[in-house]
Order: sequence, then C-alpha cells, then structure tokens
Amino acid sequence: MNILYLNHYAGSPIYGMEYRPYYLSREWVRAGHSVRILAGAFSHLRVRQPGVVASGARHATAECIDGIEYVWFPTPEYQGNGLGRFLNIWAFLRQVWSEARRIADEFRPRVVIASSTYPMDIWVARRLARFAEAKLVFEVHDLWPLTLIEVAGMSATHPFVRLCQWAENAAYRDADVVVSMLPKVHGHMAGHGLDLRKLHIVPNGIATEEWQGSGEKPLGGTLADHIEALRLRGVLLVGYAGSHGVPNSLDTLLDSAALLKVRQIHFLLVGDGHEKARLLARVRNEGLSNVTMFPPIEKACIPAFLRSLDIAYIGWQNSPIYRFGIAPNKLMDYMMAGCAVLHAVSAGNDPVAESGCGLSVPPESPQAIAEGILKLSELSAAERSAMGKKGAAFVQNAHSYSVLARRFLDVLQE
Repeated sequence: MNILYLNHYAGSPIYGMEYRPYYLSREWVRAGHSVRILAGAFSHLRVRQPGVVASGARHATAECIDGIEYVWFPTPEYQGNGLGRFLNIWAFLRQVWSEARRIADEFRPRVVIASSTYPMDIWVARRLARFAEAKLVFEVHDLWPLTLIEVAGMSATHPFVRLCQWAENAAYRDADVVVSMLPKVHGHMAGHGLDLRKLHIVPNGIATEEWQGSGEKPLGGTLADHIEALRLRGVLLVGYAGSHGVPNSLDTLLDSAALLKVRQIHFLLVGDGHEKARLLARVRNEGLSNVTMFPPIEKACIPAFLRSLDIAYIGWQNSPIYRFGIAPNKLMDYMMAGCAVLHAVSAGNDPVAESGCGLSVPPESPQAIAEGILKLSELSAAERSAMGKKGAAFVQNAHSYSVLARRFLDVLQE
C-alpha cells in the first residue's frame, strides 16, 4: 500500500536526526510498500540539511533515499525555540495544506501518518486523508502541550500552548489509530477524549544491521587518540553521546565529575546542542580536568565510541512529565553496543532496570550518580560485560526496527 508520512523533522543517515521515520519507512519499502515522507527542508535536529536549503528553492523538492521518497518543503532557518521556529512550523504546514489535493490525487495513500513532534500537523494530515479516503494515524513522540508546560515552563494560557491543546484534542478525536512511543499514556489520552481502543504502543528502536560490522566505522582523529591515551593511564571511562540540552541533565553529570575528580575516572561527552557552549565554559572555569567534550561524530562511528567505554551515562530531569514513560534513542544505542549503563531517572518505565543492563539511580542527584559510577566501577570488566549483553538481547528481541515496523503495519492492517 501507499503510506504518506508527515514528519517535519524527518532525517536519515545522510542528514542526521530524526531517524525513526527513515527506519520504519525503509522496512515498509522492503516489505513491498511505497512510502512518501513530507518534511521541512530545515530542521535544528539535523547534522546536515538537504540541498534544497542551500539552493534557496521556493518549491518542494523530491529526493529518493534507500527507496523512500522524501519531499522537502522549503522552510526558513531558525535557532532556538522562539518565533523563528514557529514561523518554520507555519511555513511547512501552510505549504502541505495548500498542496494536499494534488498530493492525495497523485500519490493516493491508503494511510496518512501525522508524526511531527508538535500536534498541529493533524489538521493537514486529516485534510490529506479525507481527500485520499485514507486511514488517519496520529503518532505521538512527546505529549504536547504538556511537555511545554511541565518541562519548558510555559503557561497553560499561552496562545501557543492553547493551539497545541486544540490540536491534540482534535488528533485523539479524529484519528483512526493513535500510535505512542511512550508506554504509560493511557490515562492522559483518555482524559483528552481518546477512545483507548484506538491506542497502540510502538516504542523507539534500533537498526540492528548497523551494529553488525558493515554499517560501522572505526573512530579516528583526536577522539580516538584521546581514548587511547586514557586507556594507557588505566582510567575508567564514563561516556555520554547525544544532544547537549536542558532535558539531558548534563549539569548534574558535571557536578558528579567534580565529586569524583580525585578518582581514576574520566568523563567523555560527545555531541552538540543549545547547552554545549555553557557546559564547556563550566568545564574550563571549574577546572574539571577529568572531563573532555568532543563535537558530534558520524552515526556510523557511534558503535565504536560506545564500545570503548566502561560505563555509558544517560540522565533526565526530575520532572513529572516522565510519569508517562520514556523512549530515548540514545539508550537503545547504549544497549545495542553492550554497554553497562548508569541511568539517572524517575519515570513510568525504565528499560535499564527491565533488562538488567546497568544501574538506575535518582535523577538530578550528583551524589547518587557519583555513587552509582563507583558501584559499577567496582565490578569486574566481565561483570559489566554481562550486564551489557543483557541490554543487547533486550533490544534485539523487542526493539529492532524490523520487529517494530511489522507491529506498526499490523496495527494499520487491523
């Protein structure tokens, strides 16, 4: 069947995050379906932007990536989460709305999926589905606008929050199917009008073939040299790979590094984000000689980096929003790499505890994180490796994209 996938921030291995639309679509194409992804040409999440951004094109441009047809709609560049990002959202939705009849008549989808983090694409997806007489699916990444209120601190009366709430309610009312990556959302969605018979949980996952040799690249350059030098000193390596933003609670990790400064423990942080410059300044100003921060590395190099670590760290803010569950991509990477994981979390689910692949401690507690690192450091390398193998098995059995794509299709076919 023809599947039309609206995801404003859709990426690919060429461009970077977000990866989920690519991996699901690739599996559907392999199964014989046709997939067209509609996306904004500029996204703050991508490492690289499609060529349409540099060319200054005023019209949508198509590109085929691994059998998936991407249609890039020109959208303005922006930084941060202010007016510029709102104008980017508006530009994308306005263009797809105006092109809806043509897209529906040309592609004739049987399924239209709205999946753009923010919920306002439901109105555009509904228009497309009605023109095409297709089924409408609403895919939930985060609970907007609740995340904006509880994490970003926006007022419930803010006009943008009210717009998001209107859209969320419309999605639960009008969608034929709701797919959530978060596992504990039933009460919230029912409270906003969802018939729970429509709800299905399909979590985030991993492309297992990228961890089986051919898709991997070795580390090189300064990062590889630094890791080798630390290994020669007999230092225990604690690493983080991912976005450097407020939700990632990296200030708490630096506080823990300060507590462990006299130990033979070194912290490696790889990635980028809004908080990167400030965190770098903290490391310099506080003399955290046991912390080194590196720029992002190629996705194909992530497995090699993670396998060089003794302990992989992931942390969260101590926020009530996580009562609905978590679905972090980076944790899937950590587990697939066979890492022993230190997880600073308080949430409705905890894959680290479920799989036994590491240790979970309270979030935003430097002392608890430091104690957790010391506890894992006291284990032998073989004991940490055994933890990591549990995580890899957990991901392969329940979170590979080949499995998740079939589950998603089963939901659609029902």
